[in-house]
Amino acid sequence: MQPTQEASAENRSERPLGHAVALVTGSSRGIGRAIAARLAALGAAVAICGRDSETLNQASAELTKFGARVFAHVADVTLRADVEALVAKTEAALGPVSIVVNNAGIGVFGPTHEKSEEDWDKVINTNLKSMFLMSKAVVPAMIARNGGDIVNISSLAGLNAFAGGGIYCASKWGVQGLSACMAEDLRTYGIRVSTVCPGSVATEFSGSGPKDASKVLSANDVAHAVEMIVTQGPRSFVSQVQIRPLSKPAKS
Repeated sequence: MQPTQEASAENRSERPLGHAVALVTGSSRGIGRAIAARLAALGAAVAICGRDSETLNQASAELTKFGARVFAHVADVTLRADVEALVAKTEAALGPVSIVVNNAGIGVFGPTHEKSEEDWDKVINTNLKSMFLMSKAVVPAMIARNGGDIVNISSLAGLNAFAGGGIYCASKWGVQGLSACMAEDLRTYGIRVSTVCPGSVATEFSGSGPKDASKVLSANDVAHAVEMIVTQGPRSFVSQVQIRPLSKPAKS
């Protein structure tokens, strides 16, 4: 028996990404893992990647609980060959990628003049170059299909300066500039390029040591912002989301 129109509408509402294939970088833990889980719960087939096979396998097992098709692949997204292989293998396993969340990121903090060239290369390559490489790998097919979402996880550090944040802020300000220009390049093809700019998030990633969990965001708060972007109406374009903790930490 064919489902009623009302039942079909209800299913689309509950799993609005049922026809989407999402690729989330840096998704074996933390924010990326939460985003991948949210997209899987919304019905998307999800590809995840990271450098550690054990945590990647754990994340993959978690995602399958949502009934999602999952593809997990060990990759270094700072390397063009790894990125191209990741995209090709994702599309072979799941189908054409319609959503990319560039989440992979690291932080090195301290006075810029005390940091090394290796520190600079590591942060810029992970936080910024990886987004350039991933976009180059997926955009041609998105243009051919006349649609897609690229969500770049930035930071409020991409909008504000702070002591000890020179290299990290440089990478995230770069993300802001790259994303804004790509958005203008690609919107005529129906492709949306958006940034999510969180403040402090309670994850293993931290620039200044442990934080009071009641005064910071959760990884799920960032995942919620990504959900809002990828489920928006077809004629709208949420270009940037800034997220701050509701409670401010006490000043010392």
